[in-house]
Amino acid sequence: MEIQTHQEIDRGLCGDPVELGDGYAVVEMTFPERTRADATGLVHGGFVFGLADYAAMLAVNKPTVVLAAAEVSFKKPVLAGHTVRARADIVSVQGKKHTVSVRVVRGDEIVFEGAFSCVVPERHVTEER
Repeated sequence: MEIQTHQEIDRGLCGDPVELGDGYAVVEMTFPERTRADATGLVHGGFVFGLADYAAMLAVNKPTVVLAAAEVSFKKPVLAGHTVRARADIVSVQGKKHTVSVRVVRGDEIVFEGAFSCVVPERHVTEER
C-alpha cells in the first residue's frame, strides 16, 4: 500500500513505516540522542507522542488527515537509543472522524497507549476557505 499522507515528515524524528495496510500501520523508531530531555537520556514525551501520531495518520492514510484530539497514557520511560514500535489500528469511523488506537512497545513492554481522533477534511487545513 502506498503512503498518501505526511509524505515530507522527518522520519528521523517520527519513525519509519514498516507495515501499512487497510486501517492499520506499524512505525518503528530508534530514538536519536537529539531527542534527549536530560542527562539520564530520557526521551522527551513529545517525541514518543509524535511517533504515535504519525502511526495514527498512516493508519488512516488519507492526504488531508489531521489530528483533532488525543487521550494518551505514558506507561514507561523511553531512553535515547531505545527502539520502539508503534501499532495503530482504526477502531471506528463516523463520517470524516476516525478513532485510532495506538500502542507503542519496546520489546514486550508497553511504553505508551492512546486513542487518537483523526479527521479527514475535504480540503487541506492550510487552504483558505
